[in-house]
Amino acid sequence: MRRILLSSVALFALTLSAQAGDCPALTVKDGMGIAAGAYPQQFDLAEIQETGNCTISFQENPAIGTLNGKIRGNPAMPALADRLPAEPLVVAPYDMIGKYGGTLDVLSNATEAGTSDFLSTRHVNLVRYADDLQTIVPMVAKSWSWNDDFTQLTFKLRKGHKWSDGAPFTSADVKFWYDNLALDSKVIEKPKDYVLVGGKPMTVDAVDAETVVFNLPSPKPGLLAHFATSFAQGFQPKHFLGKFHPDINSDADKVAKEAGFENGLAVIKAYFGNSDWTDTPSPLLNSPDKVAKLPADVMPTLESYITISDTTEGRHYVANPYFFMVDTAGNQLPYINEQDEVYINDNEVRILKLVNSEVDYKSQSLQLASSPLLLENQEKGKFTVELKPDITMPAFSFNLTSADAEKRKVFGDLKFRQAMSVAINRAEINEVAFFGLGKPQQYIGFSPAPDFVDPKWASHFAQFDPDMAKKLLDEIGMVDKDGDGFRELPNGDKIVLNMQFATQGIAGQVVELVGQHWSSVGVQTVVKEVTPDEYRSAQSSNALDVGMWKKSQPVAIVLGNNELWVPPFENYFGHRTGMLWAEYVDSKGASGVKPPEFVDQLIADINAFQSAPSGTDESNKLGARMVENMTSNLLFLGTVMAPAPIYHRNALKNFTSFTTASYEYYRTLPYRPQQWFLDE
Repeated sequence: MRRILLSSVALFALTLSAQAGDCPALTVKDGMGIAAGAYPQQFDLAEIQETGNCTISFQENPAIGTLNGKIRGNPAMPALADRLPAEPLVVAPYDMIGKYGGTLDVLSNATEAGTSDFLSTRHVNLVRYADDLQTIVPMVAKSWSWNDDFTQLTFKLRKGHKWSDGAPFTSADVKFWYDNLALDSKVIEKPKDYVLVGGKPMTVDAVDAETVVFNLPSPKPGLLAHFATSFAQGFQPKHFLGKFHPDINSDADKVAKEAGFENGLAVIKAYFGNSDWTDTPSPLLNSPDKVAKLPADVMPTLESYITISDTTEGRHYVANPYFFMVDTAGNQLPYINEQDEVYINDNEVRILKLVNSEVDYKSQSLQLASSPLLLENQEKGKFTVELKPDITMPAFSFNLTSADAEKRKVFGDLKFRQAMSVAINRAEINEVAFFGLGKPQQYIGFSPAPDFVDPKWASHFAQFDPDMAKKLLDEIGMVDKDGDGFRELPNGDKIVLNMQFATQGIAGQVVELVGQHWSSVGVQTVVKEVTPDEYRSAQSSNALDVGMWKKSQPVAIVLGNNELWVPPFENYFGHRTGMLWAEYVDSKGASGVKPPEFVDQLIADINAFQSAPSGTDESNKLGARMVENMTSNLLFLGTVMAPAPIYHRNALKNFTSFTTASYEYYRTLPYRPQQWFLDE
């Protein structure tokens, strides 16, 4: 293993005491007498060297040259001193300094289905949450600062930071992402809420190579929390994608046509996609006949791994030779050489593979119902299963803008939604589906509930009262007119609620129980399992009767992203309703269906909530009204907040116990999977 001292570090070391030696290889478990840094479990290079009166020398993975050779389009690899930033991020491993090698084996459901859990193991962003889920810490950015009124956010980047192909990463890449991708309707048709402030765009200034400033039209303190939690990265490689963008390169279309694409924007969409989802299939899958004419199989990344294979069966990755993190012993991360992702959409097959120890880590799509089998086999299989709190819960909704006018009329009647809520036996769901480990409650939008939430909303129409349900259904004219035991619509039309679900988003047992509860009060249901893609497609086309998926968000994320409070109340990958309301809002009334007044109030309140300093009387008043509007109108019916399983093989080391089993802080991101290693 070569030991290489960076030139900038050498200059810094000259200022240290003559007695300074190598820094101790401290861990979270053993701090070795070194004082904690400004942020938990990590240090700036200068910070740890000054605190410990020591120097860090750097070593690389012995296999990194071979791994670099597998990345088509990458140049010959320079020395480590020319690959690391001048000040790499120094990470304290949880238990021990790791060893290089091996392949992390994981499962996803399908392309773009159930993949975010694995994506998070290699993900980076400007900042992230530490594992206390309270503290935001630097990541890609070296530091950040706000002005006094939260209208200007400045990031300092790491000098000498490089993309996975060795090109410099600078503030120009942040500005390119914002100006030429996030706000360009030719790339992303509609700007995402998080790139706007109260519906208005920001501006981004690249002051110098390491300084980038976001200028906000009004305060939005939650913008920082957005970067700390979102899959959407606040940077993209201008040197690579820019040559295909006609606003940057006048020859973009010519270059693209030489590779067989219609124009430069088509190449950008092949690499980047046409949304902000970072798991978009690469040109290897999208355009296999054209990929050889493009400069690389995938665009360069700052993540810990880069894709080298992408098929309908799965993907394969190798370590990024330019990754910017090192451990406290100076070893460039990640420790694990490669990652292998296999797609299996059948839940039973996935569980069998976990029981057989064919997977190193799994959380997404794991339902509590599978826990007994996994717990029973964990000692024999040499794996560990932990049950951790989930901050989302299975929720149900009705299609408030159904294409069927009679269904829309009924679904839009609050009495109907009240009836269907009290028809749900949440206590039975808790006992049968969640082994009595959960807490029955109503959906209130926030989870965990902030102090400004009146506790009454958690039980609002959440009691089990089938007699009330029947009475309310009678009152709106839904009665059994033909004597078959099931109610008809008020106009006499037969109604059968088609309950399509995907196990990625909700446990089948929960859906079956709710279907039985609704049938018991006379509303006929049919339950059918579909793939996540089928579910999302039906939801997008306004074709679902009932929406079913886990739902909720902590206040930190709501402050940066308004999705849960504005029609259709989440993104393509989540739980939505009121699709035609969303169309009306997006088109400014030109098409779609006008939403009711309480929805207009939600939209106004979330924008004001995001601009108000968190915890103030103004903020708390807005938040309380949002909860009242969301919950009293029962847009979504909550069920049970319950724990969820997290699985890992015992051979996977430096794996810590997660605070929650949740997507909302971006799964593994707070737990630093770059310092995982395999010991077998």
